[in-house]
Amino acid sequence: MIVLRDYLVAPGVEGREFPQACWAGTGVFTAVAILTTAFPDPMAVPIAVVSLGLLAVGCAAMLWAFQRALQRSRYELIGVSGLYFLAGCAPRSVRFSMMAALAVEVVVALAAASVRPFTASAFGILVPVYALGLSGAWGARHGTFQPRPSNSTTSERGDPSRNGDDV
Repeated sequence: MIVLRDYLVAPGVEGREFPQACWAGTGVFTAVAILTTAFPDPMAVPIAVVSLGLLAVGCAAMLWAFQRALQRSRYELIGVSGLYFLAGCAPRSVRFSMMAALAVEVVVALAAASVRPFTASAFGILVPVYALGLSGAWGARHGTFQPRPSNSTTSERGDPSRNGDDV
């Protein structure tokens, strides 16, 4: 039996829960945004709650990913494009799935805010942080980055910013 989650990311790929959670949040946001566009007054609070909730989760995921990437950057070369946009560090299915969810969030947010300007639909502009945050979390947890080359000018005992003066 083929399940929808198999279409999101190829079976056997590590970290499948990140794209699945990303698409779940994108689906909820899309449904609420469509309802808000059709019925702006009664759906003002739900769109605000969903948008701010996804923003909060996205911000938390981004901060966690950044903290994890800082730890990994001692031994690996991690760039922003690799971490948050999964460029060169993720299997194609993961990158495509996460970036497609980001694109859907951007398009839905802009469309809803354009159709109903000056309403609560504008909260939807905050939602793409959710997909970026989860992409960063996937990259920080499961991404494969090049090892950092050894640097002979760095003191093994101390901080490289101290220029080797370990007293």
